[in-house]
Amino acid sequence: MYPPNNLWLPVSPTIYPHYDPPRNRVAPWALTPCLSVQLRILLRPRVFNNCCPRTYSLLSGIPQAVAQLPLEICRLTLSGIQRPNRESADHDVIIPFVRFPEAKSSAIVAGCLPVTSVVERRKMADSIPLQPVQKRAAYYTADRSKRRYQLEDEASPLDEMPLMMSEEGFENDESDYQTLPRARITRRKKGLEWFLCGGWKFLCTSCCEWLINVCRRKKELKARTVWLGCPEKCEEKYPRNAIKNQKYNIFTFIPGVLYQQFKFFLNLYFLVVACSQFVSALKIGYLYTYWAPLGFVLAVTMVREAADEYRRFQRDKEMNSQLYSKLTIRGKVQVKSSDIQVGDLIIVEKNQRIPADMVFLRTSEKTGTVIGVVIYTGKETRSVMNTSNPKNKVGMLDLELNQLTKALFLALVALSVVMVTLQGFVGPWYRYLFRFLLLFSYIIPISLRVNLDMGKAAYGWMIMRDENIPGTVVRTSTIPEELGRLVYLLTDKTGTLTQNEMVFKRLHLGTVSYGTDTMDEIQNHIASSYSLVQPSQSCNNNTSATPSRKGQSSAPKVRKTVSSRVHEAVKAIALCHNVTPVYESRAGVNGETEYSEVDQDFCDENRTYQASSPDEVALVQWTESVGLTLVNRDLTSMQLKTPGGQILTFCILQIFPFTSESKRMGIIVREESSGDITFYMKGADVAMATIVQYNDWLDEECGNMAREGLRTLVVAKKSLSEEQYQDFENRYNQAKLSMHDRALKVAAVVESLEREMELLCLTGVEDQLQTDVRPTLEMLRNAGIKIWMLTGDKLETATCIAKSSHLVSRNQDIHIFRPVSNRSEAHLELNAFRRKHDCALVIAGDSLEVCLKYYEHEFVELACQCPAVVCCRCSPTQKAHIVKLLQQHTGRRTCAIGDGGNDVSMIQAADCGIGIEGKEGKQASLAADFSITQFKHIGRLLMVHGRNSYKRSAALGQFVIHRGLVISTMQAVFSSVFYFASVPLYQGFLMVGYATIYTMFPVFSLVLDQDVKPETALLYPELYKDLTKGRSLSFKTFLIWVLISIYQGGILMFGALVLFESEFVHVVAISFTALILTELLMVALTIRTWHWLMVVAELFSLASYVASLAFLNEYFGLGRVSLGAFLDAAFITTLTFLWKVLAITVVSCLPLYILKYLKRKFSPPSYSKLTS
Repeated sequence: MYPPNNLWLPVSPTIYPHYDPPRNRVAPWALTPCLSVQLRILLRPRVFNNCCPRTYSLLSGIPQAVAQLPLEICRLTLSGIQRPNRESADHDVIIPFVRFPEAKSSAIVAGCLPVTSVVERRKMADSIPLQPVQKRAAYYTADRSKRRYQLEDEASPLDEMPLMMSEEGFENDESDYQTLPRARITRRKKGLEWFLCGGWKFLCTSCCEWLINVCRRKKELKARTVWLGCPEKCEEKYPRNAIKNQKYNIFTFIPGVLYQQFKFFLNLYFLVVACSQFVSALKIGYLYTYWAPLGFVLAVTMVREAADEYRRFQRDKEMNSQLYSKLTIRGKVQVKSSDIQVGDLIIVEKNQRIPADMVFLRTSEKTGTVIGVVIYTGKETRSVMNTSNPKNKVGMLDLELNQLTKALFLALVALSVVMVTLQGFVGPWYRYLFRFLLLFSYIIPISLRVNLDMGKAAYGWMIMRDENIPGTVVRTSTIPEELGRLVYLLTDKTGTLTQNEMVFKRLHLGTVSYGTDTMDEIQNHIASSYSLVQPSQSCNNNTSATPSRKGQSSAPKVRKTVSSRVHEAVKAIALCHNVTPVYESRAGVNGETEYSEVDQDFCDENRTYQASSPDEVALVQWTESVGLTLVNRDLTSMQLKTPGGQILTFCILQIFPFTSESKRMGIIVREESSGDITFYMKGADVAMATIVQYNDWLDEECGNMAREGLRTLVVAKKSLSEEQYQDFENRYNQAKLSMHDRALKVAAVVESLEREMELLCLTGVEDQLQTDVRPTLEMLRNAGIKIWMLTGDKLETATCIAKSSHLVSRNQDIHIFRPVSNRSEAHLELNAFRRKHDCALVIAGDSLEVCLKYYEHEFVELACQCPAVVCCRCSPTQKAHIVKLLQQHTGRRTCAIGDGGNDVSMIQAADCGIGIEGKEGKQASLAADFSITQFKHIGRLLMVHGRNSYKRSAALGQFVIHRGLVISTMQAVFSSVFYFASVPLYQGFLMVGYATIYTMFPVFSLVLDQDVKPETALLYPELYKDLTKGRSLSFKTFLIWVLISIYQGGILMFGALVLFESEFVHVVAISFTALILTELLMVALTIRTWHWLMVVAELFSLASYVASLAFLNEYFGLGRVSLGAFLDAAFITTLTFLWKVLAITVVSCLPLYILKYLKRKFSPPSYSKLTS
């Protein structure tokens, strides 16, 4: 069944030698974006002997004579750079590149054109009827001096068109702005332009310009030869088709993690401090005092990073292990996705992920499979080239704490200099300076990083365990606090805000309107319009049915008129489309799915509809719900079933596909029973308003539906006589055979038919929104988050969704940025927009590109003042570029959310990326920092978990800093009392225990604290707005904690020296005990909502300290050698010791509690007003 050396190329390149050409059409679900390249299939001359080549469009659906053309394929060349070789002994088959305007995808038109000269090529090309797809130019010329790519005239000889393709050609995904009939300006590195501006650019010599052009030149893709089914014959080595989202590999993990950690000033400082202990003159205490905390911090960080990397590895392994069927000489072979190579013939099953960039060779509606040849794999695929390498994201809180540690370092140096200065610079003062730097090193707490990292892990665990947002996955555990600092939310539309499922909502006939609650009336009208055929009639003619005269006469005159109008409108909607019904049986004999042949039973249970647009499917499904069902369609006819079960057959004479320029589609059909010829057309109101007859309700009703967020379509018809149609057909065929200006002539002939059409109805279709999208967007707006919608859909669709989702409120004006193509037009439009106030902005991708090129700062400044912004026709690179612009010009935190592969670059560029697992696959979910299952979950993710994570980390970080400042203050007082001697107050295990077992658990328990309940945070999203100002962690709050630390450190040390003057030798034990009690009490005073784990942490730390007194008595002296004072075990049990220690503790904490109480009483925070 699979010939090893000969492949058949009828209609389109296919694998099977026997097949039915009319059934071989690409199912819309099977389409995937292909690359903008030209294909050459080199054929041996002998294959054209004794055969007459015909043409056929794989994608069209136009009936054409198709001949089985056996072609032995030698090789398939992607001539992205080199031109077709006219001197070659072989023949060239040119396959033009096309694009579905509605399907957001591209494919290859398999028109077989064996040609040998330019004249023959033109003749053969002119003989091909226009395909119902939007042709996309595949020929470019490159002006290297100006770096501009210009679209060439398609009528010029193919051999005279130099072809060039660079990586910029792969940037297009959903956008068509690159194919506009004007030059496309390449994106330049603005840093070089700024560097070369002014006089410096004037002084550059030609040599410098050449060097700059070489540096700025983008990588050009070389022409490649792809052997069908024989990847081992490929001369070049191509990358593996493996998905890799990991940041490190086995060799770069340790160096990479160490670099990421030591680039922070905090960890780098402690590394220097720990290394200084190897110098005997600078050694203070024990080595493990410094190396143990640093090693613990690095170990915790590495374990966390290793866990994240392992999870990424498991996800990548799951995707790379998916099995696909590969066609070989031996038949079908199962191969993993990661093992697919360039040139492999892969069978992609229905609903299966496209594993690589492929050119489709064959597809079938019966089995739902596609056969394609792999062209690009791995990092050369368009989806990968549209995305950047995953970066190590650092939260704003980490950056702020890094700045605070630098300030603390300056304070450390200043304090050390002061101590040396007061000492009088006697002796080796520089050595004393370094020793003071080491003594006061706890001003910068080494446990800060480990506490924050463990806190981040705890936040991620809480997020994934939240039952209110099931299925949420934290893929990047380093930035949960970013969820609480967001100002801009950039969201995709399709699959994110919407379900990409259209629902019919409204039918308007001019004098009467039907909504979802009155659809039963339409069903009654349709039922009354068709009579039930008698059994004898049904046997004689079961393919025709006409409206019953008797049924019509029994109704009143008004009812008869309304029924007739409803009948014509529904009939037009059921006929004017490109939908194909597909029948699938439940299960075959072996349990596998079988696809049945189309028969006369037309079972409703296993019928599904396929089309290039979900709008089309929604309309046909609605006609089925009211009684008129599309049961069969092929290239030449379609059949409708009436409510009575009769079959109406219509012959398809012509189809005029929808294009973005015409904004309408049409079809000419002949009813088989009566022979009547009717021209049906539907389209946008702006396009249909000048075509239909005069009416006084169309504009007003279109406005009403648009305000409701519905997508409108105007439906019209025109009856044609046989003579009128024959005249049109002759002129239409002549226009298609024209050698010059063929497209314009064809359009003119069609427009001659589009005159004085009868307006039938206006339909309103709603793109079904995700669950609770409206309240979620309202919550985010109240939280002070500005929402930008970036979509690849057309402007009208994006505007409708913005209204229906309440992204733009009803009383809010919308400014639609008109198309601009140059600097002057952009200047005028920006000035017009500047005069608008409090209005939403809607702009297309091509206009956005022009504005950002000439007026980047001005545009971003104006757009940021809008309550909502909608960018349509955006490519993936544009989405990422917008994110970076907001980051650069505003300095605020951004969040991007999407569900498709075209959103990956935007998600990775944002400060916080959220992916939704949707119908478009898991690529966005895998590349995101957080993965959710529904858009509504983002509300709780931000309002509850984001807010709590930020406030908890801010409190935790400042408390850890306070803990280090207190003990450093005590050290400074102690050194001052001993004449500024660089002698440590605490050393050995006391210092290690103070930062770990004695105070770590109570301090870390702050990650469980919350100021308000989750329900309150969701009910009052305005609380989130305060977080964007950074008041929880600022230099003001930092200064307050510094003053608190200085006060408490001074009280603890001076209290120990004054109250225990007679027991001066026990000052270490006294002060350290008071310090531990003070820290535990400060944690208790900071907590706002108690958790049972907090109580356990407090009691455990206190018990641990009391138990350690039994074997740590040697550490509580002033020095075993100098003073020889040891801790008296009976001393700590005396009443005098206890009440004086408690007195010191109370004096250090009670004033702070009183001040805190007064502040809450007279100037309460916003959250306390809600909880009181």
